[in-house]
Amino acid sequence: MTHALDRRRLLRGELHDREAAIMRPPGAQPRFPSLCDSCGACARACPEAIIIPSAHGGPQIDFARGACTFCGACARACPTGALAEEPEGAPPPWPWRARIEPACLSLQGVACRACEDACEPRAIRFRPQVGGAAKPAIDMNQCTGCGECAFTCPAKAIAFERLPTQSSETPS
Repeated sequence: MTHALDRRRLLRGELHDREAAIMRPPGAQPRFPSLCDSCGACARACPEAIIIPSAHGGPQIDFARGACTFCGACARACPTGALAEEPEGAPPPWPWRARIEPACLSLQGVACRACEDACEPRAIRFRPQVGGAAKPAIDMNQCTGCGECAFTCPAKAIAFERLPTQSSETPS
């Protein structure tokens, strides 16, 4: 949901869409902020206990607590339709992907491959460097954004970024 930049937000220095920066649970609908009543049903239903209250209202994902299995329990528990469950076997459209931050131990010359070991889809690979330690690289086409790498990282050096919104038309 896009909000018009009003004077109050401008004067507070809020120049970006705050809602776009919050990692909502899988299945979050475009009208999530107007549909969610912050009841907490999704958090109670999450078997991984990674859904917590957001400072801006509603739930958000916290990968410091664990990873998402995309089981759909949160969407099934949502009484308002703010979260929608995908058809059986289809993963929810999840717009978040992992990004390696400079605090990564391997980037600091320390041998660590915890994120690569934890990544089930094998999206994180370490590339050997001439005369140096191997550096991590993420294949964005393989990354599911599940958060297992972030949960496992001893340096907490994995962040997530929202993929650009895709339009229904593909560019020529």
